[in-house]
Amino acid sequence: MDYTKLPILDATGYAILDSYDQVADPQEWLDVEYVDWKSSGDTRFAPLASAYGDMECNGFWNHTPPKTDKDGVWVAKNVAAAPILTRRAQEPGANIGRCRIIELQPNTYADAIYNLHRDDNNRLNPEGTGWIVRAFFNLTDNPDSVMILREEKDDPSTETRIPLPAGAQVVLDTQRLYHAVWHPGSEPRYCLITSYESGPELDAWMSGRHPIDRFTSVPLDPTFAADAYAEAQAKRDARAAAIAAQGADPTFGDGTLRAGGMEEYEATAEVLSEA
Repeated sequence: MDYTKLPILDATGYAILDSYDQVADPQEWLDVEYVDWKSSGDTRFAPLASAYGDMECNGFWNHTPPKTDKDGVWVAKNVAAAPILTRRAQEPGANIGRCRIIELQPNTYADAIYNLHRDDNNRLNPEGTGWIVRAFFNLTDNPDSVMILREEKDDPSTETRIPLPAGAQVVLDTQRLYHAVWHPGSEPRYCLITSYESGPELDAWMSGRHPIDRFTSVPLDPTFAADAYAEAQAKRDARAAAIAAQGADPTFGDGTLRAGGMEEYEATAEVLSEA
C-alpha cells in the first residue's frame, strides 16, 4: 500500500532526536491514573488520549465504531493531571492516536529479547494517508536501560541498543522494527509514548531536532548474550506448549508464534498477557 512516510526513517526505521530538558519539568507521571494493561513486560499504562476519551488502552480498532490509530480523544482526568506532558505530545502538531505513559518494572536482557514485538499501528489506516509511527520520550533517568531494536526478530546482528537517560527522544516505525526495553534498574521506568501520523508537520518537528538515524551500540559479552538468547527461546517454547495444551493454535495462523510482545496483535493482548 502507498502511504505518506518520513524520509528520515527510510534507512533504519528510527531517529534519535535532541535530548529534552526533562529535569526542568515536574514528575507528572506520578499524578496520573494507571490501568493494568500488559505489553512487553510487567507494565501499567496511563492513557492521555484513547479511542474515545475513556480511561482505557485498547487498540482503536477494538471499539465501536472501530478506527485506525489516529484522532485520539484526550482523557480529561489525566490531561488535567499532566498538562506539560500533554503539551509535549501536542508539540509536533501532527495527528495523534494513542498517547499514554508507560510504567515498566525492572527486567533482564533475556526478558526484553523474549518480549521483542512489532506494533499493529496501521490497521484500518486508509491508503494514501500518513503512516503511523511512535515517539518515545523517556521521563525517568535510566542511563543503564536501553531500547532494543531489531530488523529481524531472531537475528542479533540487526540489533541496536539506544540508551534511555531522562529526556531521551526517539521516533520509531514500530510496525517495521521489533522493539522492547531492557530496564535493569531498581525502580520503575516511565516513558511517554505517542502515536503520530507521518506528514509535513511531524517531519518538520523532527528535522528541527537534529535527528540521527545511526547509533553504534556498546558490545555485549558474547557469553552473556548467548545465555540470554537461550533463556528467551526457552520461554517462547514453554509458552507455545502451554497455549497448545489449551487446544489453541500456538501461532496466529501465519506462523507467528503467540509469544513475546503483546502489541503485535492487540486484539488478543489481554488473553495472552495472562498465559
